[in-house]
Amino acid sequence: MAKFDKIAVLNKIGSTGMVPVFYHEDVEIAKKVVKACYEGGVRAFEFTNRGDFAQEVFAGLVKFAVRECPEMAMGVGSVVDPATATLYIQSGADFVVGPLFNPEIAKICNRRLIAYTPGCGSVSEVGFAQEAGCDLCKIFPGDVYGPNFVKGLMAPMPWSKLMVTGGVEPTRENLTGWFGAGAFCVGMGSKLFPKDKVAAEDWGYVTKKCTEALEYIAEARK
Repeated sequence: MAKFDKIAVLNKIGSTGMVPVFYHEDVEIAKKVVKACYEGGVRAFEFTNRGDFAQEVFAGLVKFAVRECPEMAMGVGSVVDPATATLYIQSGADFVVGPLFNPEIAKICNRRLIAYTPGCGSVSEVGFAQEAGCDLCKIFPGDVYGPNFVKGLMAPMPWSKLMVTGGVEPTRENLTGWFGAGAFCVGMGSKLFPKDKVAAEDWGYVTKKCTEALEYIAEARK
């Protein structure tokens, strides 16, 4: 069962403006990444469903977060079907994210008051997702569409909450561009977790980058 309902999750994501996106097959490595992000100020973390037995790693992460990162909302990403969403919800997922919009997933999540953030690539897709109860929609891949897409969508639909994922960088220039265009939050993966830093287990680097990114976001929102 989810620890945080959709309202609590959206508040956490909205307060920080960033959701780290990460996958690793080794649960011990994943735990250290989650902890490093938490120490950097992150309060919502997306573990992507990308490898064999990823759900087992996620279940271990949720149990770890309850003990060591009590205010962290743990979500799952790369979900494209309702069966997978259900599997992760049973493992304690607080929110579900996908690269596409599947209305059947929305039904599963709505029934349990769990936030579902689907990937959308057009104004119409965002509209359909909102009709299905998706309060936060993901613009993916972000680097394909760019800040002008976000700005253009927000003009006729200013109530929209958009999370940009794909190509987002932990730099002042990049983050200012997205939030200046009207993004509600960003999802950040490889740019936040360089492979060499993860291999070297340089968790201080991850914490520092999270802190810096959150500071840039706060500046951009002023």
